[in-house]
Amino acid sequence: MKKVDGKVIIVTGASMGIGLATAKLLAQHGAKVALAARSVEILNKLTEEIPGSYAVPTDMTNETDIKEMIHKVHQHYGKIDVLVNNAGQGLYAAVENIDIDAYRKILDLNVIGPLVAMQHVIPIMREQKEGHILNISSMVSKNYYPMLGAYASTKYALNCLSLTARTELEGDGIIVNVMHPGLTATEFGKNAHKDEAAAESMASMIKNMPEADSAEFIAERILHAIESGRAEIIAHE
Repeated sequence: MKKVDGKVIIVTGASMGIGLATAKLLAQHGAKVALAARSVEILNKLTEEIPGSYAVPTDMTNETDIKEMIHKVHQHYGKIDVLVNNAGQGLYAAVENIDIDAYRKILDLNVIGPLVAMQHVIPIMREQKEGHILNISSMVSKNYYPMLGAYASTKYALNCLSLTARTELEGDGIIVNVMHPGLTATEFGKNAHKDEAAAESMASMIKNMPEADSAEFIAERILHAIESGRAEIIAHE
C-alpha cells in the first residue's frame, strides 16, 4: 500500500464537493495538498483550514493556467508526487439535442484539461523516477444512460487516455489509474449544463436510484485508489 504521508498532491476542482473532501482527507493523512480551482477567495480561505496546503488558482480549461499551476506547485514544494485530476462538469441532454458549444466546453474541462495537466507533470515525475496520476472518471462511463451521452463520452475518453498512459509510463515508475464515483451528494448536478427536458428526465431517474454517496465516502475511495495503485477503482466494490 502506498501511503500519502509527506506526499505532495495536487487536487483540481478542490474548492467544493469531491475535490474539497479529498483535499481535507489527504491533509488529515499527512499529505501536502495543492488546491487548484478557479475561486481565489475560496482557496485562500481553505489554506487557513487545511494544514500544509497551497492555493493555486487555476482555470482547468486554460492551457497556460494549467502549465503555470504545475510549475508553481513544483517550485513551492520541490516535487510533485500525485496529481488528482478531479475538476469536471456535467452536460445532460438527449444526443439529438446536445448543444455543441456546451459540449466543446465540457470536453475542454473533462478531457483536455486533465490531458494537459498530465503532459506537464509527467516530465517532473519521470525525473523523480516516481509519481502517480489519478483521473476521476464516473460510473456513467460503464453504462448507457439516457441524457448522459455527452458527459459519459468525455469520461470514456478520459478512461482511454488514462489506461493507455498507464501502460506507456509503467517503465518510468509512474502509476496512472482511474476512480469511478457513482451518484454523489454534491452540487455537480445543479451545476451541469442541461435543458428543461433533460432536467426533468434526470430528476425522475435519480428518484429511482439508491441513495447518493457522500463526498467524504468518495474521498475515502480516492485515497484507496492512490494507496492501492490499481488500474480502476469503482466506488462500491
